[in-house]
Amino acid sequence: MLSDDEKKRLLHRLSRIGGQVEAVGRMIESDSYCVDVLMQLSAATGALGKVGQIVLENHLQTCIRDALTSGSKTDQDEKIQELVKLFRKYASVIE
Repeated sequence: MLSDDEKKRLLHRLSRIGGQVEAVGRMIESDSYCVDVLMQLSAATGALGKVGQIVLENHLQTCIRDALTSGSKTDQDEKIQELVKLFRKYASVIE
């Protein structure tokens, strides 16, 4: 579970990312140089990846830790499978 402070910081980051994406839209509308558009897209993608890293780290430190220390084999197995799926899906996104 994210703390209120963590939520606030992540929402601020996402707001900035939204601004970056809107700026990319304006760049495309105004026929900006493609390389400049790509650079801005790369920056927004990187920023979004960082948000994903923070959320994943929080998940590991809270939900996964709780399941692994709960003593419930079922909970542990479910969380391990959940992690495997997450890593398969997001490994390339959060490098």
